[in-house]
Amino acid sequence: MTLITKISRLRHPGVLRDFSWPADLPSFGRYNLIYGWNGSGKTTLSNLFRALELRRPPEAEVTLATANTTIAGNDFAQTTLPVRVFNRDFVAANVFPVGGGEVPPIFVLGEESAEKQARVEQLKGEQATTQKALDAARQEKAKAERALDKHCVDRATVIRETLRSSGNNIYNNYDKARYKQRVATMQSAGDKTNHLLSDDERERLVSQSKATPKAPVLEVQLRLPDLQQLTDTTRQLLQKSVVSSAIATLKADPQLSAWTRDGLGLHQQRDAAHCLFCEQPLPDGRMAALEAHFSTEYEQLLSQLDTQLGELEANSRSVGQILLPNRAELYEDLVADFDQVKTQLDSITTSIADYLETLIAALKDKKQKLFETQSLDVAVPDVQQSVIDDINAIVRRHNQACADFEGHVRTARKKLEADSVASSLDEYQSLADAVQTQETAISEASTQIQQVAGQISRLEREIIEHRQPAEELNEDLHSYLGHAELQLDVMDTGYTIARNGAPARSLSEGEMTAIALLYFLKTLKDRRFEMDKGLVVLDDPVSSLDANALFLAFGYIRRCVDDAAQIIILTHNFAMFRQVRSWFHHLRDQNKKDITKRPARFYMMDCSLTEHGRRSRIAPLDPLLEQFESEYHYLFARVYRRTKEQAQGGLEKNYIFPNMARRLLEAFLAFRHPQNAGELRRKLQGINFDETKKLRILRFLHTHSHADAIVDQEHDPSALGEAKSVLTDLLALIQHEDTAHYDAMVALVDPPVEEAP
Repeated sequence: MTLITKISRLRHPGVLRDFSWPADLPSFGRYNLIYGWNGSGKTTLSNLFRALELRRPPEAEVTLATANTTIAGNDFAQTTLPVRVFNRDFVAANVFPVGGGEVPPIFVLGEESAEKQARVEQLKGEQATTQKALDAARQEKAKAERALDKHCVDRATVIRETLRSSGNNIYNNYDKARYKQRVATMQSAGDKTNHLLSDDERERLVSQSKATPKAPVLEVQLRLPDLQQLTDTTRQLLQKSVVSSAIATLKADPQLSAWTRDGLGLHQQRDAAHCLFCEQPLPDGRMAALEAHFSTEYEQLLSQLDTQLGELEANSRSVGQILLPNRAELYEDLVADFDQVKTQLDSITTSIADYLETLIAALKDKKQKLFETQSLDVAVPDVQQSVIDDINAIVRRHNQACADFEGHVRTARKKLEADSVASSLDEYQSLADAVQTQETAISEASTQIQQVAGQISRLEREIIEHRQPAEELNEDLHSYLGHAELQLDVMDTGYTIARNGAPARSLSEGEMTAIALLYFLKTLKDRRFEMDKGLVVLDDPVSSLDANALFLAFGYIRRCVDDAAQIIILTHNFAMFRQVRSWFHHLRDQNKKDITKRPARFYMMDCSLTEHGRRSRIAPLDPLLEQFESEYHYLFARVYRRTKEQAQGGLEKNYIFPNMARRLLEAFLAFRHPQNAGELRRKLQGINFDETKKLRILRFLHTHSHADAIVDQEHDPSALGEAKSVLTDLLALIQHEDTAHYDAMVALVDPPVEEAP
């Protein structure tokens, strides 16, 4: 963007007769505040920028500098820099023109042409066509919504009828809202396939959902035999043989051997010397021979065989006598699993029993052949102990369902609901997509209608485009003035100012200032002005306003101009100066040490009397104006410090002080003696102070100052040489009237220097 950086050179018939931008004066920033009393050249500067706005040659020889070029006065007509200036010339030309007339419209006044009217009619035709498409899309959407709603109602009915029951069951009132909510949850999770059930699972869960309470059953307390261990032990016993003095006939005849062994035991128990069978005396040595045949080793092996047989037979009996729950005792949804596991168990127990019989037969045969070793060539069956665990797992599921019967049923119902929703999800999505398609069509048609309506509205506004800003201005005036008496009425080519419906007459200065300022601020929204690229200049925008109105006006100014690319505010009003100064001081980066990086710059119009007459220049803002919060502080400080200077000073030195002294005295008396209204002479008459000094002060002020301006003097300017002594008398008067106030002011502007310890 193009910003004015400085007024490089200015030659003007007024006080700015020979001004060149000082090398040490900071260039303009984005925000600029220039303080100066009336007559110090502010109007000259604002008129210079006004000429730039109007693209006309200025009444001066001028060169403006930007960041990368210069703009001479004769180039003003060709410049493209957007400028808006508020000053007396703007007000006279636009708001209150000499000789009367309408206030110019803010926006460009559109021309009601056949071409634009034809375009409006064409757009209205397009709007009607699009409206038909919109209506059709709405009908199709309603149809699609009915189909989707029917689907939801039907699916909810199926779920309700499938899962309803007596008692407290949430599915008894299952409706389309619950169905749609479950659909949304499943779509969000994207887990449809996780909820689909097989026919068997669905049948089982239906049974589970309709079950009646049952009693718990006992778990199976059995572990299947360790066939490998039993086989290893049996194989070891078969490998054993008895080594003894064997009797050949007994060894060859197991049946006889068994009969003889039993008889030997009976004879030993009775200590018989005769054969108990034939009652004949036993031959000598017969008992010893039999005892040698049936030795201890023989008995031990036989005992081991009997023990192993007993264990095998016990395992065979336990496997054959497994106590399982009755399938009728279980919940129906568990019966299928139970039957499957029971079939596996029956097969395993049959296999175990058959195998145990093989081992038993081998041991029995071994008992008949104790003197021989035998082998065992069999394959050990693969016994899955987990089948008992599977049975007990089903039992635990049953018992858990007994303990939490309601939860068991709820789980089944929830899974069945999810399965039903998952099964219908694709159909639901298809119907929902049909609704969305029509919604998209409606949105597109609505957007197109709005766009066409906007084009129609724009074309129609171009016919009377300045009505809206007039309405906004009237709202601002109402808010600003606190009443709606004043209005801007829209005319064909501008506005007229009316009071209570009649042409306004005798506007007060405050009303005129309010209308002019608000009108100007509204022009900044004129589409012909690019705010973000433009320069806004305000010259004393709050003259003739009381304190309350001033603060309100400042608020409007700040809100409306803050987006401008560059702002220059010129004012002689110290209250306005303070408001703008505070605003600029709080800008971002304003506290940077490098002034070139600060967004805001502060200047003052420094006017002095020279041998060639009054001369003014743009200078850095006096530090006192930065330091103090009121003009009174500033004036007191300047006057006080002038009295403390050693040099008497010439015209240039003393030129500004008569006006400063007058303002200082008037401000002091207004505060100290508010009851003495009227002109300065009457106010001084009520002061008990040296009459000679009072007259001297009064004559000096009347001769060398004006109440609100510095003007060319008609008397001998050499009389200004007495300025220092008169200022001393003025301060003495203030001290006499209010010593405490005087001492406080002196301490503020000239604080004592503390001595170093």
